[in-house]
Amino acid sequence: MIRVMLVDDQMLLRAGFRMVLGAQPDLEVVAEAGDGAEALEKLATTEVDVVLMDVRMPRMDGVEATARIDGPKVLILTTFDLDEYAYAAIKAGASGFLLKDVPPGDLLAAIRAVHAGDAVMAPSTLRRMFDRFAAQSPAKEPAPVSGLTPREQEVLLMVARGLSNLEIAAALEVAEATVKTHLGRSLAKLGLRDRAQVVVYAYEAGLVIPSRPNG
Repeated sequence: MIRVMLVDDQMLLRAGFRMVLGAQPDLEVVAEAGDGAEALEKLATTEVDVVLMDVRMPRMDGVEATARIDGPKVLILTTFDLDEYAYAAIKAGASGFLLKDVPPGDLLAAIRAVHAGDAVMAPSTLRRMFDRFAAQSPAKEPAPVSGLTPREQEVLLMVARGLSNLEIAAALEVAEATVKTHLGRSLAKLGLRDRAQVVVYAYEAGLVIPSRPNG
């Protein structure tokens, strides 16, 4: 059973998500909150696997709450797919984001994917988000990539540039399972959770430079 918390200041939205999740045999809504502060209070006493987190809420927004959560996976809820709040939440540790009008089937698949350790957004979408917002962040000293084999680093950079495992396998002329193995070892060595965190790491380390708009 996957235990889910709903965090949103809109009660009607929480009710809709609760109804969709409640019809699934492997999903259970175990807690709800109207803002980030209430979410943290309930997480202190409730076992939760996945948090569906709105970003724009009173008292404490989803970005600050996400940064303080340790353990449960966080899925960000947002209105627009290139939202600066969603970008900040990804940097704070969220595993991906969903649009608030996500179809029920996609919502269920996303929760299960995050619970399994995957990111729930296309790396190419995350790349576009970083291209748009990363230049607004203060510059940081690049962090060296230590401990990776040349092939592991190659796979890491291709993931950060938005390629899927299948696309990487085709480019490197190897099996997709081999790509998964290299990526898994890179995640373990660098202490990263998923593909979303790979993109964050690559930008923060200066391995990928944000695109600059023309003009």
